[in-house]
Amino acid sequence: MKKYVTFLVIFFNLLSLSITAQTIEQWSRFEASFSYEHSGNPFTEVALSGTFIHKDTTLTVKGFYDGNHTYKLRFMPILPGDWYFKTSSNIKALRGKSGSFKCTVATTITDGPVEVADTFHFKYKNGGYYFPFGTTLYAWSHMTDSLRKITLKNLKKAGFNKVRMCVLPKRYGTAGILPEHYPFKLKNTHTDKAGKTVYNWDFSHFNPVFFQQLEERILELDALGIQADLILFHPYDEGIWGFDQMPAAVDKQYLEYTLARIASFKNVWWSLANEWAYLDTKSIQDWDALIKTTKENDPYNHLISIHGPTAVYYDYTMPELTHVSIQDEAPVLNSVGTATLRRVYKKPIVLDEVGYEGNLPSRWGQLSGEALTHRIWNGVIAGGYVTHGEVIDSGDPDNIVWANGGELKGESWKAVKFLKELITDDLGPLHMADISRDIETATNGKGDYLIYFGEQERGEWAFSLPKKNGELDKLKEGIEYEATIIDASNGTQTLVSERFVTASAGRYRMKDVADKKITLPKKPYLAIRLRPIK
Repeated sequence: MKKYVTFLVIFFNLLSLSITAQTIEQWSRFEASFSYEHSGNPFTEVALSGTFIHKDTTLTVKGFYDGNHTYKLRFMPILPGDWYFKTSSNIKALRGKSGSFKCTVATTITDGPVEVADTFHFKYKNGGYYFPFGTTLYAWSHMTDSLRKITLKNLKKAGFNKVRMCVLPKRYGTAGILPEHYPFKLKNTHTDKAGKTVYNWDFSHFNPVFFQQLEERILELDALGIQADLILFHPYDEGIWGFDQMPAAVDKQYLEYTLARIASFKNVWWSLANEWAYLDTKSIQDWDALIKTTKENDPYNHLISIHGPTAVYYDYTMPELTHVSIQDEAPVLNSVGTATLRRVYKKPIVLDEVGYEGNLPSRWGQLSGEALTHRIWNGVIAGGYVTHGEVIDSGDPDNIVWANGGELKGESWKAVKFLKELITDDLGPLHMADISRDIETATNGKGDYLIYFGEQERGEWAFSLPKKNGELDKLKEGIEYEATIIDASNGTQTLVSERFVTASAGRYRMKDVADKKITLPKKPYLAIRLRPIK
């Protein structure tokens, strides 16, 4: 293999390169364009791929047709140094094109794609932990320019770092706004007897402008440090376009084209579907095949999952699925459910829908800001991650954040921002200290504890910790702690003047050596942060 790579490197250096050498940063995107006018269907009749070589590493990526007689290869360099490439194609004019570029070292620990770390958590490829505190904006990328700008401004204000968003247009909940562009070539429309517009698509021809617009949205999110959790299929077509009932061959072609275009973007995740079981034209075997198609067409191994209706769980032990993505409020009514799911699946647990802060008639859209915040805390202290969502209808049906984006009007986003900063900048990854017997106490395994009382209204708390520390070393006597009272609903912290020192309280618990207590302001949604004094 090394001799083969060395030969190719020398060969490429001797070639008169068709692509001018350039320098790009690790995990950014290299793009090569080629012009060719094809008399038939450029999407289905022209195959293009590129082999990229870096010393002992070789990756092959598929190219795509981008309209206007232009074919493209996109590549995300995973290693710094010199890269060389050469094209393959069934078309002579696109075959044997070659080039090179230099890749420089990524500069921060939050560079690169996100991957699974420590079994239950996530890290950037460059080593920094990533804690998903995201929101849902299903159809925001299909909205008007003015609404999209408001959305981006509010995302920056809220500090969200993940957005769940649909690739295909979504009709359910999007009121009167229709997309400007669609993913396929429109042959014609007609009005049926009921007065409904019927769309007739040429599924063999994609619309590059639609995907170019999607790419702009992904880049806008990346500029804000936000991961784009791309929902590839969904059941919210409502019989308008038929994208939820495409033939299996079209589904596969759509996936391959989408990944050829977008897999080189560092900030993407793949969500095969939202509420997969409601797409009743697809079987579990169909979904398994689509998951494998996605995996096979992503040389960079971006995160992959699939989301189901309430309490309908996929087989998340499937090796291609990197994490659990579920819709279910039961696991976050307290910490037990999320902590148990971790032990069952042994993968990161992302609860992507646990109800929404809002005022809609539907029961899933009637949570107060405090109630949603409470559920998010329950998931996070158990070592999982919970997605925010807002469905407040203030009279403008086109400005309900969960559907179209726009202006945040609720309160929970502020509490989520506070919790994100507490975890990201301070505590780090959490797990329950004693999962079976203590549903309040979380630890980062480094001596810090976060005790969340939820809906209880306590007037005091007697210092008490489990000796157990998950699978790590047990808590020892003689450790001195300082305490901070946290109001989870409004994001305030109050330092307690007293210090505490651990002493044994039997086989399983620790108390304060002087039996000290903390006075609490009798109200719900309080927590205590304990920090060891070094």
